[in-house]
Amino acid sequence: MIKIAIYCRLSDEDKDKNNVFDESESIQNQKILLTQYAIEKKWEIFKIYSDDNYSGLDTNRPDFNEMIKDAENKKFDMILCKHQSRFSRDMEVIEKYLHRKFPEWGVRFISITDHVDTLDKGNKKSRQINGLVNEWYCEDISEAIRATFKIKREEGKFIGSFAPYGYKKDPKDHNKLMIDEQAAYVIKSIFNWYLEGYGTQYIAQTLNKKDIPNPTKYKRDKGLKYKNSSQTDDYGLWNKTTIRRILKNEVYIGNMVQGKREKINYKSKKIIQNPESKWIKVEDKHEPIIQHEVFYAVQRRFKNKVRRTKKGKIHLFAGKVKCMDCKNSMNKVRASNGYEYLRCKLYARVATKQLCTNHSIRLDVLEEIITDKIKTHMKNVNNKYLVDKFNKEKIFIKNVYALEKKVNAIEKLIKDKDYIIKNLYMDKVKKIINEKQFKELNSKFMKDKEDLIRRKHKIKDKISEIRSEIDGMNPGIEVIEKYMSFKELNYMLVNKLIDHIEVGEKDQDKKEQKVKVYWNF
Repeated sequence: MIKIAIYCRLSDEDKDKNNVFDESESIQNQKILLTQYAIEKKWEIFKIYSDDNYSGLDTNRPDFNEMIKDAENKKFDMILCKHQSRFSRDMEVIEKYLHRKFPEWGVRFISITDHVDTLDKGNKKSRQINGLVNEWYCEDISEAIRATFKIKREEGKFIGSFAPYGYKKDPKDHNKLMIDEQAAYVIKSIFNWYLEGYGTQYIAQTLNKKDIPNPTKYKRDKGLKYKNSSQTDDYGLWNKTTIRRILKNEVYIGNMVQGKREKINYKSKKIIQNPESKWIKVEDKHEPIIQHEVFYAVQRRFKNKVRRTKKGKIHLFAGKVKCMDCKNSMNKVRASNGYEYLRCKLYARVATKQLCTNHSIRLDVLEEIITDKIKTHMKNVNNKYLVDKFNKEKIFIKNVYALEKKVNAIEKLIKDKDYIIKNLYMDKVKKIINEKQFKELNSKFMKDKEDLIRRKHKIKDKISEIRSEIDGMNPGIEVIEKYMSFKELNYMLVNKLIDHIEVGEKDQDKKEQKVKVYWNF
């Protein structure tokens, strides 16, 4: 008696398919149909192999690979499928097994609805054509999905499977993000600690000491089936790479940035990193966790490469103090008497060559000097200057509003083009227009759409420039009032108020040392 293996497969792409086989495509119905067919033929069923929710292009299907191994070990004589596409939609796989390996192993392949039988050498061309059609189908589906995702990204809709840490999907609209208060508290703490001068390694260690689960474990603890390809253990520990990624992510100021990575094509699982020029960014699409002012202060700190202490925190004036004479930065050193000093970097490099002088100043002394200078400066702030500044800011905001209206109008035109392109494709399928007409019209509308997208990006770049200028403007009255009453100098205060500090060489006769502050306002 002929011993057979039955193979069934179903994926999401098949579940969504609309054709005459719809009602019989379920795994259970495939099994019933194939089992009845085998009984009628009086074939002995060795085993039923079944892969649910696996693409026909996926070669890592568990039951499929087990069946292939059993076929090679000659445990059965035949493989029976409902349709050749259930076995595979990949032309290379069809050629490899149906036309090379199975004949070598003495295994016959039959699929009943499309009349494929490898014993019949006459229908080899038919099998190959079926293989090509099935692969083309996957390619069309892949392109359609990519186009849909691209449109959603350009509209600022979230298309990820899992919301970024700090957010959750809106239950009423899965393309929209809403704040997850528990995780958002951690995000705010990370940004605040970093602005207070702590490093990413120290922040990660602090979170681990507090037994706060990292984003991967947090999502799993919430019952989500989240997988992290870069995960190294199951302990749920934070690391500095995760902290840096969070601190640089614009999602926390309400911006949707997508398209950073993508698969090479529909046949490959390899994911590549896209250059920033290909990212799709839409601003102000959800409620921010972090204020713009805080976020951009963090980015500025990233640009200033400063050393931290063994405790993970940088000193108050890190990256701010320069030598008044050579304009090089001043580095922190600890003297044998226990005091911490700042001294000229150029002098320290080769002291014997006297490229510059020491310019040494004790950190605690500098702290006292700067504290007094800040208090004096805050009292002397010119209110008229602030009024002029606010008037200028209003003009900037008005310009942004006008430009945003233009962006909205262009986005509507882009949607119209997408609708036309989609209908063109349907007209081609329904044979209302021929292939040549489709290509000509599609090319025209695609060019129009690309021109609109370029215009939109130019306007958005202009908006970003204006917003950066607004962010870079001097702080408002409420900020000044806040800093007028400070009790203790800290890194955030120094970073907010001071652009840089210059320290002169000490006059040994007069016992004086010049310290000049360059203010942010």
